[in-house]
Amino acid sequence: MTAADLTVVDALAERARSLGARTALRVKRDGEWRSTTWSEYHAAVLRVGRALVALGLEPGQGVNVLGFNRPEWFISSLAAVAAGGLPAGVYTTLTAEQCLYIAEHSEAAVAVVENHDQLAKLLAIRDRLPALRAIVLMEGSSDEPGVYSWAELMALGDDAHGPELDRRIARLDAGARCQLIYTSGTTGPPKAVALSHHNALWTAQAVIDYFEFSSDDEFISYLPLSHIAEQMLSLYAPLLIGCSVSFAESLDKLLDNLREIRPHVFFGVPRVWEKIQAGIEATAARNSGLKRRIGRWARAQGLAGGYADQKGERRPLLYGLADRLVFRKVREKLGLDRARICAVAAAPTPLATFEFFLSLGIPILEVYGLSECTGPATISTPSRYQTGGAGFTLEGTEIRIAADGEILIRGPHVFLGYHKDPEATAAAIDADGWLHSGDIGAFDEDGFLHITDRKKELIVTSGGKNVAPQVIEGQLRTIPGVAQAVVIGDGRKFLTALITLEPESISAALRAARSPATDAESAAACETFRAYLESAVEGVNGQLARYETIKRFAVLPRPFSTDGGELTPTMKLKRRVIHQKYGPEIDRLYA
Repeated sequence: MTAADLTVVDALAERARSLGARTALRVKRDGEWRSTTWSEYHAAVLRVGRALVALGLEPGQGVNVLGFNRPEWFISSLAAVAAGGLPAGVYTTLTAEQCLYIAEHSEAAVAVVENHDQLAKLLAIRDRLPALRAIVLMEGSSDEPGVYSWAELMALGDDAHGPELDRRIARLDAGARCQLIYTSGTTGPPKAVALSHHNALWTAQAVIDYFEFSSDDEFISYLPLSHIAEQMLSLYAPLLIGCSVSFAESLDKLLDNLREIRPHVFFGVPRVWEKIQAGIEATAARNSGLKRRIGRWARAQGLAGGYADQKGERRPLLYGLADRLVFRKVREKLGLDRARICAVAAAPTPLATFEFFLSLGIPILEVYGLSECTGPATISTPSRYQTGGAGFTLEGTEIRIAADGEILIRGPHVFLGYHKDPEATAAAIDADGWLHSGDIGAFDEDGFLHITDRKKELIVTSGGKNVAPQVIEGQLRTIPGVAQAVVIGDGRKFLTALITLEPESISAALRAARSPATDAESAAACETFRAYLESAVEGVNGQLARYETIKRFAVLPRPFSTDGGELTPTMKLKRRVIHQKYGPEIDRLYA
């Protein structure tokens, strides 16, 4: 059987045969790290697969998985595939009504939820889901009818339905649907991206080859598994290479877990890197005069060295000393001392954040892609990366720029289509097989892609000027103390912005502004701090064309969040929601 013929269940079985006693998964329970071997992992998937058959799951029906990253998430998803079902991850931040939409659309026969908080969402909508046969709790138990504990689920798969599961596994087709990835829904209801086994494994192999992963590598899984990027790194790539995956206990404990696990690969969305940056800057601001001067000197060496690496030039003579005095200590404190790969994707990252980590000897490799091409369309590697460039085209795939600047993608990683939505599929993939990304970009002379904006998010002012808001927003986010920015101006005479403040780094900004405010909420109402922001915004305006400048802005008392509805689970701005929610503030900017 060739790699092109493999299903994800085949890949798991092969790892169990070749690396059976090696650790596949690690999770912290009751204060101790517990390991699952590849043989145990494979056996658990088959056991749960038999249980799903016993619960009445029919081929083609959905299995919704709702919970934070843990072994049961992986096992449930792969077991659903083995049983002929379609796994669909559900973001833990979604409301019951949003869960209802996905459960109905995917025709979920079984839902696997993490705990009683998530169970409550399913119980609230269960009477509107006639196809839902069972709900499974990953932790805890319930007396509710039709709700099974994890132990009860496993018991269902002890003996029965083995031959039926074997028949279903034998019927799996590498070119057929393997799972559904529901988009984060920035502009409306989420669409279900249908990916094949071949999509997943071909792309995983490409990532392995470029990043030179090995079975000795250790990964950390903490980003939402409903997103293709986390699945690609922590679910699919390990199936082919056999590296081990450790699960963070929670987002709040991520930094502690990083120091414990010391992964060889660390992937973060921009907001994760920005929050780490804010924490480092807050610590550095408390340093003494000499220590602060050493830090600034070292960072200058690091930035020059990072850019020298990209150009194939020699690093500064004292780079090694800066590494010993500062960089190594920072990497150790972060738990990144073993990390060969530090990467970012999913949304635009400010240049200042790239340069901040580059100045600490931690180059962040940018990857560009989308769920519809199974994650990466471009990639950067330690030997070929560019600060501010979104990577180069994956070998075996094609990217071209359309006449209007849209990025078009073609290759074996392009998805099968949107589940139950042929019209949207036809709009996304043209007759020649080109996936229309909806992003605007261009290649530079070195073959690196640069993303300028989303096609649908371009602002057209009343004067007819086209403005890319993401570029300006990225520059506004470089202002110390600023967490997020949204540029407003479609159909208006001039541009304005909504700005939120970063609670973790606001103290240093307040000191710089000589503001009496004590936190982000009081800073938002402080005239002294506003004067500081006005000066900083003018500094940004000085780098922009006149029609791109921000004429007025409002400071909001709290950052955008998923709970507040302004951000998707992958931390992208929901512009429509923001415009509606903060309509009065926006109207005052134009009064």
